[in-house]
Amino acid sequence: MDEHETPYEQGARETVELGNQIAEAASDATLSEVADGLLAGAIQYWLYAHQPCGDPACEECKPLCTAELRLDALRKTLEDFARSSEYFHTPEDFDAGRA
Repeated sequence: MDEHETPYEQGARETVELGNQIAEAASDATLSEVADGLLAGAIQYWLYAHQPCGDPACEECKPLCTAELRLDALRKTLEDFARSSEYFHTPEDFDAGRA
């Protein structure tokens, strides 16, 4: 880990590295199968890490105090990450402009 790398950056980098390692080791698996497995694990970890503390008066937990609120927050986070990805738009997209 680079001494200036944040835990967020390390987690993202190591997840990509893990995906590459799994894909190389499991030659019969598709990249989408590997990606789906990594995403399933990441979602489980995200939900675990965002559980409310149990104190009904906790202001920090208020936006995540129900399963539906956590799911909404997860959807927003997922959309933000997807839209900021260099892979979000590709030349092969059906709605890509053609000159």
